[in-house]
Amino acid sequence: MTIFRASAPLTESWGHFDFAVHDGVARITFNRPDRLNPLTFEAYADLRDLLAELPLRGDARSVIITGQGRGFCSGGDVEEIIGELQTFKAADLLEFTRMTGQMIRAIRDCPLPVVAAINGIAAGAGTVVALAADFRLLADTASFQFLFTRVGLSGADMGAAYLLPRVVGLGRATELLMLGDRIDAPRALEIGLATEVMAGAELMERAEALARRLADGPALAFATTKRLISRELDMDLAGAVEFDAANQALLMLADDHREFYAAWAEKRPPQWKGS
Repeated sequence: MTIFRASAPLTESWGHFDFAVHDGVARITFNRPDRLNPLTFEAYADLRDLLAELPLRGDARSVIITGQGRGFCSGGDVEEIIGELQTFKAADLLEFTRMTGQMIRAIRDCPLPVVAAINGIAAGAGTVVALAADFRLLADTASFQFLFTRVGLSGADMGAAYLLPRVVGLGRATELLMLGDRIDAPRALEIGLATEVMAGAELMERAEALARRLADGPALAFATTKRLISRELDMDLAGAVEFDAANQALLMLADDHREFYAAWAEKRPPQWKGS
């Protein structure tokens, strides 16, 4: 936990999804399976705030995001969000759309590695939540659908038009965001949208194994790598190389790098400290 925390207490419980931390692995579970786990106004805001708090807690070193039942996350709730938005004025609509984008930024800015365990349908905002994760593990029955244009809105929502071309390329991203067609798990793997596809019964075991590997690894190295991947997307090569050099030189002074060398010399596994 950082020594520069403010006096405001950390949130004890979250009302709009399930949350737990066990042995360094945090798990966020969307818990409205009867409706394929849609997001409400409060769920968007809670997820944004939780991702900002996680690095401050000190008990989590990796994160799993998943859903209950047949759905990962079906996007914004049609009744509780889309219907309500019809009554909003322009300023309030902009406040809402900025808030949903802040949630995606919180996933990308969180220094902890994030694993999306996509157990079923991911649609609309649910696809962007998965897209923002560092790893996307899919059950073989899971699917993606970027539905935004299907409801008369821009496919460039919540950072999707920034993130998706960097994952699957400009041509594929144009196809997926404009047409809004369903992408099944095999095709997601083929185009690079999925990290791995497996039988549904194996999904959580595999996600937990990956999250455990990340939680047990060199946290400072993982956090720096994630930060640099995000920051260097818009840099030229010269700037990226210089940024890499500065960060690598700092990590060479860190405890974990010294621990690696000591462990190598003593022929034992490193005991990572994350510092």
